[in-house]
Amino acid sequence: MEMTILLCFVAYTALLFAVMWLSGRRGAKGNEAFFRAGRRSPWPVVAYGMIGASLSGVTFMSVPGDVLANKWFYMPMVLGYVLGYATIALVLLPLYYRLNLTSIYSYLEQRFGLHSEKTGALFFILSRLLGSALRMYLVVYVLYEFVFSSWGIPFWVPAVVFIAIILLYTFSSGIKTVVWTDMLQTTFLILAAVATVVAILNRLDMSVPELLAVSSDQGYTRMFNTDPMAPKFWLKQVLAGMFITITMTGLDQDMMQKNLTCKSLRDAQKNVMTSSLLFIVVNIVFLCLGAALIVYAQSTGFVLPDQADKIFPSVAFSLSGFTGVVFVLGMVAAGYSSADGTLTALTTTFCYDFLGFDKKGTDGAGEKVSFWGRAMTLLSVRRLVHVAFALLYLLVIIAFRPFHDDSLISIIFDVAGFTYGPLLGLYAFGLFTKRRVDDRWVPYIAILSPLVCYVMKLGAPTWFGYTFGFEILLLNGLITFLLLLAARPRKAK
Repeated sequence: MEMTILLCFVAYTALLFAVMWLSGRRGAKGNEAFFRAGRRSPWPVVAYGMIGASLSGVTFMSVPGDVLANKWFYMPMVLGYVLGYATIALVLLPLYYRLNLTSIYSYLEQRFGLHSEKTGALFFILSRLLGSALRMYLVVYVLYEFVFSSWGIPFWVPAVVFIAIILLYTFSSGIKTVVWTDMLQTTFLILAAVATVVAILNRLDMSVPELLAVSSDQGYTRMFNTDPMAPKFWLKQVLAGMFITITMTGLDQDMMQKNLTCKSLRDAQKNVMTSSLLFIVVNIVFLCLGAALIVYAQSTGFVLPDQADKIFPSVAFSLSGFTGVVFVLGMVAAGYSSADGTLTALTTTFCYDFLGFDKKGTDGAGEKVSFWGRAMTLLSVRRLVHVAFALLYLLVIIAFRPFHDDSLISIIFDVAGFTYGPLLGLYAFGLFTKRRVDDRWVPYIAILSPLVCYVMKLGAPTWFGYTFGFEILLLNGLITFLLLLAARPRKAK
């Protein structure tokens, strides 16, 4: 079985490199292809690929496994995603296209100043590096537990292999390649979930309505938690889903860079709204998968693992060799989709917001620039930055290994709540007020706000009998907004 899985992994990787070669043959080359894909990406391709990029390994693993503990309480958050996507399409995309941005944090420089631009970019780098590396870690972890550990291979070896492959196929064309490989990865993610559900239904001789009826009788398809004090109260979930989408997609260079490769604003808006509707359907499939995993275990006596992230793979591997292979292909697709766009976006953000590529031209064929005391072309600088972020990515994955003891979806959203909150406050202040701020204070505000929220999250259960969930993101953004109101610029003498 292990050798079959390895061969599938190699075949899928070869398919990715074929897509890279085909996508890189025509159109923009060099840095223009890497950063903007020549702004020629077909919007249906971007919309479909965005599903895989949004799902990642966390949704693939944690959402089905989380049904056992939290039923379908994730669904109101998915409905909130649609509201968030609508806000992106109607508010943020027109701004980005009007300013002709490549890095979306260039807006903060135009609105507030250089300190704000670098603060926003740094918070994105921190959040994406941690969040996406943890998503990738989950993929490496599962493949290691179910395949490589039996061969006595250390955990860091598959991690190095994954990062090296992603680095190679994004090294030349960057976002131009990612737009097309995301489409492939979305297909395999959905295929793995559907194939597992079908295999379970066949094994139990049940139909989808019968499966949902059994799950409903046991309460596992319950969507709305009506306790206002509960962390997963339905209204909090809807609001959290909306603002998580606005921040983790609309204020996220990784997700928006793909949207900004569309030919026009109208195409980008069609892409966003289409992907939001597809996202509802796909998440329902994954929640049905979670219900199917539970019913299968109850009907057959299969003992589910204590760790939520292991439930899906343990059942998939126990069903048949086919479902095990399809699961691995889905996991590999999830791993690649978690990292390829992020690695490209991290490179883009650093090159534009810290090295000023937008002020020097981005084709890499112009005059040399000084980088770490050496004269280098912009193309060489971009490649060096890309490799450096790949190494950082790898270090985070390996360093997290001793700390994995819970469902990663909660950890990732906690990280997002603290790191994207200042971005939410900055963009809200810039878009909905005309006030100026003292740009020098912005970095301090962006650090103080998450610290206050962290103290509130720890103390709220004791002080108020209230437990913060994902809405900590809203509090973080609100505190940032209020502190920006107080940070007025000095009056000229």
